[in-house]
Amino acid sequence: MRVVADTDRCIGSGLCMLKEPAVFDLDEDEGIVVLLSSRPPGGTAERVREAARLCPSGALTVIED
Repeated sequence: MRVVADTDRCIGSGLCMLKEPAVFDLDEDEGIVVLLSSRPPGGTAERVREAARLCPSGALTVIED
């Protein structure tokens, strides 16, 4: 799996970071999503998918390999 974040669409809600802090963070200056890993570890896959589903701006895309 691969995850892509569209920083132009991100509104900084932080739901992704709350759902999976090992993969998502928020930039301290701009308050938008920062990917800590574009290829999340296997144990985080379901939480990453859920974070993408919950994203209110639709800024996260999960690409299944």
